[in-house]
Amino acid sequence: MKRINVRRPQPTDTEELHEFFLLVITDTFAKEGLAGLHDDQKDEWEIKKHYLQWDLESQGEKRFFWLAIDEEAKKIIGTIEYGVANNLIQKTIKEDLTDFPEIGTVFVHPNYQNRGVGSKLLQKMFTTLESKNIKGFCLDSGYKQAQTFWQKKLGKPNFLLEHYWNENSHHMVWKRNFPL
Repeated sequence: MKRINVRRPQPTDTEELHEFFLLVITDTFAKEGLAGLHDDQKDEWEIKKHYLQWDLESQGEKRFFWLAIDEEAKKIIGTIEYGVANNLIQKTIKEDLTDFPEIGTVFVHPNYQNRGVGSKLLQKMFTTLESKNIKGFCLDSGYKQAQTFWQKKLGKPNFLLEHYWNENSHHMVWKRNFPL
């Protein structure tokens, strides 16, 4: 693997990150057989752009991103962030998640998937959360490809929302304590 640097976002990254989010969302929806769900793709893209804006405006207090940069190509190839758990996670877990932020926006450029970029970002996030004395984290996934990755990393989900999206298309929610 080429040299990958993990760093915090800067305002000058905004345009590239917006394009990166759209690329990964579009690719993911296509791989999941959901390419026709244009409104859902747009909604997800808008949420990710807001999360980035919240990070930049709050210096990481409202949302906190890490970026993976391919130093040779000089481009963003991955992202991960954490913040307050989304509504679906909160409704599913039904307990105080103050000390259990959601890890989300784990995106890896399609040309760099299955090369350890996501794992590197995840490890960096675990280290970050533990250094802030955060007790644990939660995470959810509705994409089959991502669910496979998360099950390898975290084991079985705490909650399985069967047929959530449609027949045989489930949603998974994990809650984990540190240390793992």
